[in-house]
Amino acid sequence: MSARTDRFLSEAWRFAAIGVLATVVSFTLFNLLVHGFGIVDAPLNRHAVTGYVLANVVGMAISFRGTKDWVFRERRVRHADGGVTAFVVINVVTMLIPMACLAFSRHVLDRTDAFSDNLAANVIGLALGFVARFWLFRYTVFVRTVELPAQPRVHRSGQE
Repeated sequence: MSARTDRFLSEAWRFAAIGVLATVVSFTLFNLLVHGFGIVDAPLNRHAVTGYVLANVVGMAISFRGTKDWVFRERRVRHADGGVTAFVVINVVTMLIPMACLAFSRHVLDRTDAFSDNLAANVIGLALGFVARFWLFRYTVFVRTVELPAQPRVHRSGQE
């Protein structure tokens, strides 16, 4: 396997691991807020999309730290603010994918049960969003440092 392929697979594996962690936190929080599961009253039962956004803001914070410090640790950040703004913008834009899946399931298909909510938002929507985020982060926020070959030093006299 080439070094490039090995690096890509390593980054993809680490990105998936951080994504799983952030998703577990978001999934748990979303289901507590929207469905309660007998543990708490579901304060956002009639507002599933709002619950999804709140839960995913928490997941986004976990994802940012893991992505910056572990997934793309060998890459430099292209932005002066450490990539925070680009990271948030990409996450918000790609969060529209599972939100659209959830809204479609709830308002077009009229499916309001926990299984349908989770299938739409946390399976179909997250899978599509995962691919979009990985590509966007890799190519727009965290760029690979290119090592340039050392240039011979030229002295004033024009000789090396």
